Parts: sequence; C-alpha cells; structure tokens
Amino acid sequence: MKRVESEYMEEQKRTVRIPYMRILSYVVISSAICTFVFGSAYAPIQHYSLAAPDVELERQSLEAQLRALEEEIAQNEAQVNAYRQQGQTLQGEINSLNAKISSINLQIRAITLTLQRLNGDISTTEEEIEGKENQIEEYKEYLSNVLQNLYENDQQSAIEMIMSNPRFSDFFLDVSNMLALQDNLRGTLEKVIELKNQLIMQKEALALDYEEAADLREYQEYQRNLTKQIEDEKKYLLTITKGQESKYQQIVNEKKKTATEIRSRIYTLIGGGELSFGDAYNLAKIASDATGVRTAMILAVLDQESALGRNVGQCTYDVNPYYPDRATNKTTMHPTRDIPSFLSILSELRNAGSYVPEPPLVSCPIPRDGAYGGAMGPAQFIPSTWEMYKDRVGSVTGNNPPSPWRNVDAFVATGLYLSDAYNSASCRKYGTDYDHILPERTLRERCAAAQYYAGGRWWDYRFIYGDPVVERANRFEEDIKILNS
Repeated sequence: MKRVESEYMEEQKRTVRIPYMRILSYVVISSAICTFVFGSAYAPIQHYSLAAPDVELERQSLEAQLRALEEEIAQNEAQVNAYRQQGQTLQGEINSLNAKISSINLQIRAITLTLQRLNGDISTTEEEIEGKENQIEEYKEYLSNVLQNLYENDQQSAIEMIMSNPRFSDFFLDVSNMLALQDNLRGTLEKVIELKNQLIMQKEALALDYEEAADLREYQEYQRNLTKQIEDEKKYLLTITKGQESKYQQIVNEKKKTATEIRSRIYTLIGGGELSFGDAYNLAKIASDATGVRTAMILAVLDQESALGRNVGQCTYDVNPYYPDRATNKTTMHPTRDIPSFLSILSELRNAGSYVPEPPLVSCPIPRDGAYGGAMGPAQFIPSTWEMYKDRVGSVTGNNPPSPWRNVDAFVATGLYLSDAYNSASCRKYGTDYDHILPERTLRERCAAAQYYAGGRWWDYRFIYGDPVVERANRFEEDIKILNS
C-alpha cells in the first residue's frame, strides 16, 4: 500500500510538475508584457498629460492676437498696393515706403507672437518626450523585477508553489486567464512598437519646431534690417530729389531696364547652377502652360534669392557631414522615408541612360537642430516627393524617366507642386478669408509658396517665405512684360 501511494505521489508529481510550471511561466511573462504596455495598479508608473489647460489657453490667446495682426498686416499691404497702382510719383513712392515700414513692423510683432506660441509647443513636446522616456525606464525596471521573481519561483517545486498559494483555486484562475493573455501577445508587441514610433515622430516634430523657431528669428532680424534700409532709401530719395517731382521722374527714367539687359541677366537656381534669365523664362513658360501657374511665380520660387539660406546641393545622401559618428541621424536624408526612394531614382535614371550628376549631390541637413536634408536639383524635391510627381513631370516633358537634376523637369515639377498647393483646400480658404483686403490670387500664391517650402507647416511661413516670393514674382512680372513688349 505504501509503495502504491508512493508511486501514485510520484505519478502526480510527474503529471503536475511540467505543465503547471510552463503555464505559470506563460502567465507571468504574458502579464509582465501586458503590464509593460497597458500599465498596472501595482506598477510604479506615472502618467503624463499631453498639455496643461493653462498652456492651451495661452496658445488660444496667442492665436487670437495673431489673427488680429493678420488683419492689420493685410490692410497695410492693401495700402502699399494702392499706392503702387497710383503711378510712379514722388509722393506715392514715399507713401508706399511708409506703408511698407508699418507693415514690416506689424510682421515683426506677429513673428514675436508666433515664437511665443512655438516655444510653448517646444516645451510641451519636450515634456511629452521626457514623460515617455521616463515611463519606458519605469516599465523596464518593473519588468526586470517581475522576471527576477519568475526566476526565483522557477527554483521551487510545483507542490511548494501550490502550497504557498493561500487559495488553491486562485492558481487555476491564473491558468484560465493565461489563454486570454496569449491572444493579447501580438497586440501587446504592436503597442510596444507603436510607443517607440510615437517617440521617434515626436523627436522629429521637435527638430522641425527648432528649425522653424530659428528661421523665424533670422527673418525677424532680416525684417528689422529691412526697415532701416527702407528708411535710408526714403531719406536718400528726398535728399537727391529735394522734393521735386521732375527730378524723381528723371531718376525713374534712368532706372528703366531694356529687354536685352533682362534677357542676358544671370539667373541663379535655388538648387545650384546658372543660366540666362531669358532661358529661365522659356523653361518657366513651358511649366506655366502645362500647369496654369503664372510664369513669374515659378521663376520666383526657383530663384536662389527666395530661399532662406539653405546649404543646397553640397552633400552626399549617405553621410551627414555634421554628425558622421552619431548613432542617430548619421545620414544626410531620412533613412526610411527618402533613402530607398533616392536609390531607386538613381538606379532608374542610370539604367535608362538619363542625366545624373556625378556625384549626385543633395541639400545638406541643418546642423543646428538635426533636421534632415536630401533635396535634389533646382526644384529641391526630396526623393519621396519626387517619386509622387515624376510620372506627371514625364507626361509634360516627354522625358522617361524625368530627372530632378534636368532643368526642364525641375521647372515643370515646381509648376505642378505650386498648382496643387494653390488649388488645395487650405490655400483656397486662406484666399477667401482675406479677399476683402488683398486680391485672392496674391493670398493663394503666398500660401502655395509657403507650402512649397514648409508643407503642412505653411501658416507660419506665409510671411517669412510666401510673401517675399510673391513680391519677387511681381518684380519678375514687370521684367516679363518688357521682354514680351
């Protein structure tokens, strides 16, 4: 009888030991992973809010002030346009310069408010990033403790573990929960990946915020200097004319340009390279006829002087010259979004015997904030954007495949992008919201130019980039009239 009982107990040990230990391991590990992602009442985890209510109220207040300034700026610009349309007179020029100074001062105030809002966004994003990083560290520590307990429990026999449980039914309850936890493993791992991706996107957004803040500060300083230049121009004009209209008209006539001068003037492309203004006009006319965007606008966007000082066409795609040894951001262009597209573009062009510069240089990254570069050729399209437009470009130019480094393809690509932006819902709305002050075309072109430079962040660049481009386009329009006269 004792031998039978002993064999029975040994059989029970053999029956219980293996499956219950494995099941318990699954339960503990599954619970640990779920806790890592979803949190637990027992885990030492802090939760971070996305934005405090007072921060959001401050943002709304700044937005309201910016909208009011937008109206004032638009009214001043309407005055500038009205003075220009009155004809070139000395008093009209003085009035125009005064209105322009007033408009610039309002823009400087608007930039100050935008920087305040942007600094708040940066602070909030930094807090969110810090919060997520702290959460991850706390999760790791908690998971480490759970795994340590699992290791210690694994050293006990199944009987010891069962007997140490106050209620035997609780052990089997954990076993039944294991099946549901197993089903959540896939979703759990996806949540972990999602958390990491959110962290990456927030860091990229932060880099863009830093870039935008730096651009705004630079432009604000430029505007201050421009105000002084206009004041000096006004004083000089009054000095040399001594307030006499006849002398002013003499100066105007002396400054008139000829078609020959305009046609032979050197035109510098934003992505590098030079050609005569006449040749640039002919290429822009092709793009304009195909897209409906006015020729002068295409020229203004592609002109080097309309940029914000970017270092274009000086880097290779695979090495960031500013951070060659860093574990992150080692490449010039975005490693997952743009590098595969760039290599595909190069391969397609070379296989077709199409033009590719050697080496194929692209725009450099921005060292001050870690943002990526990688824009190609005169149109300065990043590879992933060029892939979206290349078929449409080829259908206009007949080049198959088109090359971002070929001038005619680049001009057409610029026209297509500007056309899409000009007709986008955001630019149409911007045009109708303020058309009681400025012409709708002026507003939509300003919006389109800002989108060309900053994409979805165009609103903060409508004055810093969009407005100078439209002004430059208007000056080119005068040159084109002389060419075609």
